Amino acid sequence: MAVTYTLKETFTGKRKETSPDPENEGKTIEITNDVRDIIVEFKSDNPDITHTRNVNVCYDGSGNYDDTATKARCAEVAMGVEHKINLGTIS
Repeated sequence: MAVTYTLKETFTGKRKETSPDPENEGKTIEITNDVRDIIVEFKSDNPDITHTRNVNVCYDGSGNYDDTATKARCAEVAMGVEHKINLGTIS
């Protein structure tokens, strides 16, 4: 089994989310939140499973977003996802 990952967004430190408008039934509002994570999709080829979760991003010594370290972190999380699939925890 191989588990691969795909970043589902580009990290900017912000994420827009749509929520029901509490003042207007049937309407929605868009909220922008500060975030320190990124949405990542993990795929297993055998069994055929797709699992999406948030993964914390990494920062360098100066406090700037570190894309290389974040991708290494996603690879580490993919190993954990693979283990959980093998155990049947993720199905």
